[in-house]
Amino acid sequence: MAINTDVEDWGGVGSNDSGERAWLLQSPSVDSVQHLETDRRGSGGVSSWAAVFIVVNAALGAGLLNFPAAFNMAGGVTAGVLLQMFMLIFIISGLVILGYCSQVSNESTYQEVVRATCGKVTGIICEVAIAVYTFGTCIAFFIVIGDQLDRLVAAVAHDTDGTVSGYWYTDRKFTISVTAVLIILPLSIPKEIGFQKYASALSVMGTWYVTIVVIIKCFWPDKHTTPAYVPASSASWTAVFNAMPTICFGFQCHVSCVPVFNSMSRKEIKPWGVVVTLSMIICLFVYTGTGVCGFLTFGANVNQDVLMSYPSNDIAVAIARAFIVICVITSYPILHFCGRAVVEGLWLRFQGEQVEVCVRREQRRRILQTLVWFVITLVLALFIPDIGRVISLIGGLAACFIFVFPGLCLMQAKLSETDSHTISWHGLVVFGVVMVTIGAFIFGLTTTNSIYKDVR
Repeated sequence: MAINTDVEDWGGVGSNDSGERAWLLQSPSVDSVQHLETDRRGSGGVSSWAAVFIVVNAALGAGLLNFPAAFNMAGGVTAGVLLQMFMLIFIISGLVILGYCSQVSNESTYQEVVRATCGKVTGIICEVAIAVYTFGTCIAFFIVIGDQLDRLVAAVAHDTDGTVSGYWYTDRKFTISVTAVLIILPLSIPKEIGFQKYASALSVMGTWYVTIVVIIKCFWPDKHTTPAYVPASSASWTAVFNAMPTICFGFQCHVSCVPVFNSMSRKEIKPWGVVVTLSMIICLFVYTGTGVCGFLTFGANVNQDVLMSYPSNDIAVAIARAFIVICVITSYPILHFCGRAVVEGLWLRFQGEQVEVCVRREQRRRILQTLVWFVITLVLALFIPDIGRVISLIGGLAACFIFVFPGLCLMQAKLSETDSHTISWHGLVVFGVVMVTIGAFIFGLTTTNSIYKDVR
């Protein structure tokens, strides 16, 4: 049981089904991760090259669309690339730390590692953070669907300016609602999600296709694209921090990667370090290619969703929009499934219900949880204007998964050692403190800045 590992903490209560897949977070490639344990038992484990693919697939997602706007907020290409390179050091370090702490604690999921290493309170905070993060990501997915459907409808209606006619059935709120109710909701209610294997391939094709299209359009722009002012530097040094939520959101694969480490044929830190380094370098090229080329194409006029900056009648871009819509539609139920599993686990923990009662009421609870989650995320998405606002909020939480929790785990793991404290021991403890400090700073700054902008 992934969530309720310590049965005594639950008063003897277990929720095997809801808990054991709670680690399926963020990644549209859940099918690859979900069957890792089976593959490990059947074929001696996952190879390093397969692990690289899974980690890359876990990191790449809808956050890709926001990177050109992040480069604009950072103040240009130089600032954006340097910020990514700086944060990549800690992103890779966090993945290695999680592998080390997973090995030390003998736990196989992110929240289990945090709970076993840092204690029950920190574990509960981690689970709540996962639930909030998946909730916010589901809102972002609805917004992405609305953005892309707007332009696809405009393309079908032959509106070159990207606007759609005033008919009620072309209204953004209507198209999002219909797509959500007819497709996403039925996929979200079932107890099992066996369709995620299709999301994996679609996610890979969609993200890489978007990157290729953005790069090509940068070198061979559309004749209707109007050149815009391209900032060469940020307005102030603090403006660089505005890009941090997007970078954290884009590279956050830490929750999904703990099971990957535990399913490798060589469950050792050295090969794991090679895997995550190579994976993050690949992601860096994808995100940088999209961010730089999208930003250079549209400059300061780039939209929060870069595909919204292109004309609606562009066939190549329309295919990219269709890819993203399909990818997001199949990814929403998976993210909701993760959040629902964590909420279910927390509910059972604090209620202390008997196993028989849990099984009998599981279906009713699952349907109620799904409907409440679905309705709230849909309503919020209908009234939030762009994806950037959501990412600015949940990007701070992504920083917690990348910096704060791994830093705390490293500190606790080293402090629990009884051996003599060497120079390397002190260095690792200090590095853990630095990671927690940076993560807390990013979380506080980005969350405060996001709230301030919304209130203003």
